[in-house]
Amino acid sequence: MTQITLDKTDLKILQVLQENGRLTNVELSERVALSPSPCLRRLKQLEDAGIIRKYAALLSPVEVELGLQAFIRVSISKAKDAREAFSNAVQTWPEVLSCFALTGETDYLLHAFFTDMNAFSHFVLDTLLSHQGVQDAQSSFVLKEIKNTTALPLAHLQKE
Repeated sequence: MTQITLDKTDLKILQVLQENGRLTNVELSERVALSPSPCLRRLKQLEDAGIIRKYAALLSPVEVELGLQAFIRVSISKAKDAREAFSNAVQTWPEVLSCFALTGETDYLLHAFFTDMNAFSHFVLDTLLSHQGVQDAQSSFVLKEIKNTTALPLAHLQKE
């Protein structure tokens, strides 16, 4: 990946794309006050540098019948092979959108979606707790979503 220094225009491109990744290059260039060709060049540089990882459609969980959202704290054995096996297994679990290795009492935090409590129970009992090395799992269910964004804060990168 190419290393680049982000200027004010690059940051504007990133901010605009985080709000709407479906903009055409012409629409993007208008919003960042650039002509289309330089805008496209900058966009390609941001992609090549790995700053823009990918583009995606964000679905409404409720509309696709995944109304039960859970955070699951997982403790596993401290053996290296157990950690590696867990990391590999979690990649195959479609219910799990995110998995984070943590410091503190819990080893991993899973963010997962389910159709209902039966699907959740099946996942926890038949998949998660039956996985080698998993010692404990504690769950919290989302009652209400207060804030959910995919946009990263970029103000710290602005040079004055």
